[in-house]
Amino acid sequence: MTAENAQLQPNGVAKTRPRLQIIDENQHFSGELPKYMKEEWQLGEVGFNYNLVAVFGSQSTGKSTLLNRLFGTNFDVMSETARRQTTKGIWMSCGKDMNVLIMDVEGTDGRERGEDQDFERKSALFSMATSNVIIVNLWEHQVGLYQGANMGLLKTVFEVNLQLFQAARSNEKTLLLFVIRDHVGATPLANLSNTLTADLERIWQSVSKPEGLENCMITDYFDFMFTALPHKILLPKEFEQEVIKLRERFTNPNVKDFVFKPNYSKRVPADGLHVYCQGIWEQIMSNKDLDLPTQQELLAQYRCDEIATVAFEAFLGKIKGFRQPIEAGKILEDLGPNMEEIRNATIKQFDKDASRYLTEVYKRKRAEILNKTNSQLHVFFTGQLKNLTKKSITSFTALVQEKLKGEYDFSEVVSNARQNVENIFITSAQAILLSDTDWTYDEEYTQLKESIDEIGAKLRVEETKKMVKALEKSFQTQVNEFVSLYFKSPGPDMWGKIIRKFQQILENIENQLLKRAKSFNSSEEENSTAIESLRKRSWLQFRKKVDEELADNMFLLKLRERFEEKFRYDEEGLPKVWKPEDDIDKHFRKAREEALRLIPIFSNIKIPDDLELNIPSDEELDLEESLTILSETRQHDLTVRFKKESDAFYLEAKRSVVATTARVPYWIILLIVILGWNEFMVIITSPTYLIFFSFVGFVGYVVYFLNLFGPVESICRMFVTEVLNYITVQIKGDKNNNDDNNNNSTATVAKTFTSFMGNGDESVTKKEQ
Repeated sequence: MTAENAQLQPNGVAKTRPRLQIIDENQHFSGELPKYMKEEWQLGEVGFNYNLVAVFGSQSTGKSTLLNRLFGTNFDVMSETARRQTTKGIWMSCGKDMNVLIMDVEGTDGRERGEDQDFERKSALFSMATSNVIIVNLWEHQVGLYQGANMGLLKTVFEVNLQLFQAARSNEKTLLLFVIRDHVGATPLANLSNTLTADLERIWQSVSKPEGLENCMITDYFDFMFTALPHKILLPKEFEQEVIKLRERFTNPNVKDFVFKPNYSKRVPADGLHVYCQGIWEQIMSNKDLDLPTQQELLAQYRCDEIATVAFEAFLGKIKGFRQPIEAGKILEDLGPNMEEIRNATIKQFDKDASRYLTEVYKRKRAEILNKTNSQLHVFFTGQLKNLTKKSITSFTALVQEKLKGEYDFSEVVSNARQNVENIFITSAQAILLSDTDWTYDEEYTQLKESIDEIGAKLRVEETKKMVKALEKSFQTQVNEFVSLYFKSPGPDMWGKIIRKFQQILENIENQLLKRAKSFNSSEEENSTAIESLRKRSWLQFRKKVDEELADNMFLLKLRERFEEKFRYDEEGLPKVWKPEDDIDKHFRKAREEALRLIPIFSNIKIPDDLELNIPSDEELDLEESLTILSETRQHDLTVRFKKESDAFYLEAKRSVVATTARVPYWIILLIVILGWNEFMVIITSPTYLIFFSFVGFVGYVVYFLNLFGPVESICRMFVTEVLNYITVQIKGDKNNNDDNNNNSTATVAKTFTSFMGNGDESVTKKEQ
């Protein structure tokens, strides 16, 4: 595989662009075509803005010379002194100052290949499939000849193109530009054109046509142009002038016979030309019919896949930053617009490079990359929705709990919070919906509503329990007050007052419950159930308070209080002082009977006949059984215990009468006065005795009046203790002057004194008692 550079001017600037042998004489396709397209010819980014011209004809007819003059290329030309093959294989170059690729095809009917026409057919088919315009170069004297004018080769090309258009149903045409060389003017160009056209139509009629195209015309698939050039050697100036005119037809779109018309384009972008050409050549080399649409489709698939891969890799790099925050449970602001912008930029990048390829493939590949990008973004969409759902649920709970701290209407609080949260969710969810997707947030929205319903139901139950608990607490407080109050003054109508009060408070609590239940949108059935539960629990609370008040010790205390009220106090409420003439037994029996009358009163709850409680009975509560407070066994036990306790009051009363009766006789007092008269007179007549005993009496009165007996007794005891300690120390210290007998005597005296003082303390204690 060879490539030759252009000749250089003295200043080093290339006159023409480099040329490349894309198919050599051994029928190998060049792998350097992509490099030449981008670097040497600078056509990699022109898209469809280029054209391709091929030339074929008999060997040594000046094809390369014509191309060099028309397009400024530098193909090798035949030496005038050696009539031998110059162009081998197929060469390609780029026109000077134009986006035109030119293929110089090896000449036909050359002696080097002899009867081997395989490469001639292949090169002709390759030129027809890839080029917009084919220049057929022939001499004037070859017009009218079959082989000399390459009519056999054209017949093969026509047959293959029928297969091509039959498969593609394309409106594209190929321009055959016949350049008649060395025209001397003897035969007008019009006559030559008519001869060639007649020959072409005759060949067309003999071509084997596919089914369905039997009546097609050659002009349905080919356009023909004819031009003539003077003899290059004999008329050089005229030759150059005609070449310049012919060049205008390739460069100036305003010229009448401009050759590069849109319907001649093969719709192959410049950056995919190498793939397209290589695919066609491989089809030709494998002896298959030239299937241009298949090659175009393969090219489009190959290039679109490449473009899509590049665009998709860039897309993945841009969306990489979304993953970690969303997986961490965060909600990304402007996620929707950012995803839309990144995806659209990716599709725009794909469209820019891929839209010039086969439309069907481009659209299919565009849909594929769109689906791939949408699939990648859908992960973030669902992740954002999941995080949004969690946040919405948390926000709903926080809003409701915040509003439930004060006075509230529960249904209004829940409804407002729901509407607020759902509006935010819908707005946020719609913000991340992308166009050209079938994404929906219906499932997440349904899940959110279900979660809100569950949370609302849970909060409703909790708030209902709080409400009921608060009402029960209020009921219990009121019950405790009136039960304790009525139990302090028991009587036959006590239970009637208690039950009526109970019913009054219960009705008030029920009204509050029903009033608050409206804010919870409670149904009639729920309200009925709540009322029944409230009544049952209220009755249980009432019974609990009654049981507390009538526990054994508390009930015995009530009996004792009633007994003391009747036995120890008179009718005016003053304490009784029993006298010997009082009938204590009668008062005792009467008081005890009054106290024992309380037992049957408290034993059973008596509901007034005109009052209906409507307390429901079930396994937990039996209203009839709950009316019994004191069973017969408890009544008997309490009666016995009370009688034993009341006997103590009876004995106490009897002792008080005996103590009052056991006084000192009057004659004893008179005897003491008579016998002590002299001593009394001595004291009152002696100033010393009088002052001493008056002082002692005054001190004793002060001590008695101020209740200082305790402190005085403590001081005296401390004084005596200190004296004894001092005496003991003195006795132990004086060992030389005292013997053991004295010690024993002293210890005996001290012990006796201490014992005496101790007996005195006991006497004082007994006196205080």
